[in-house]
Amino acid sequence: MARFFLPAEAWNDHAALDVEESRHCSQVLRLGPGDVITVFDGAGRSAKAAIRKVGKHEVALELAEPVHHQRLQPAIILAQGIPKGKTMEWIVEKAVELGVARIVPLVTRFAVVKYAADEARKKAEKWQKVALEACKQCGQNWLPIVEPPLDGRAFISQQRVGGKIIASLADGARPLRQVLQELPTQDQVTVMIGPEGDFSLEEMQLASQSGYQAATLGDFVLRSETAALFTLAALRCHYL
Repeated sequence: MARFFLPAEAWNDHAALDVEESRHCSQVLRLGPGDVITVFDGAGRSAKAAIRKVGKHEVALELAEPVHHQRLQPAIILAQGIPKGKTMEWIVEKAVELGVARIVPLVTRFAVVKYAADEARKKAEKWQKVALEACKQCGQNWLPIVEPPLDGRAFISQQRVGGKIIASLADGARPLRQVLQELPTQDQVTVMIGPEGDFSLEEMQLASQSGYQAATLGDFVLRSETAALFTLAALRCHYL
């Protein structure tokens, strides 16, 4: 069944899809009055909805009783060093499929990509749309927040509760399995993944001082996107 995003404020007797979602519903999928779709608000609520009317700019709906879905625990924050090209879009998509709660793109010391403030905002908006599309595709009812790109050192310096893990190629990093086994039950876990050039020594030292556990992901040097997927999948498996 086709899934559409319906903001929380639109869940009322006059529920209707916005212009973009209406166009996709009526013009791309060719759905019309009487057809039933699924809507979700990105905050854990979904419902079946019958199409009442198709207008030029909106599709009017009749909502059934909503279902409330619990957020996956623990809440995972992915702090991802921004890689080159469109790889970040792929990481956002897969992170949504693996149930992350928040994505923080990081501009790190060795990152190839740098953004001016206005460009950073536009990138965040684009990645947020990627996250929404991934939610629609995979059945995720909690829409992760994608924050604007942030300086890596500024992120590390922020006080965070819960478990903290940083993927590392440095000597002394412990196997991820061991780090996870020693991690007590948490409501939140933050995972830091470096870009192509990895984290700098300064960033690694700052992370260690801030309580991040350095974890190795094996004998091979993984691409940034592979490291992110590997770590998130391991976390989800550990907490199943």
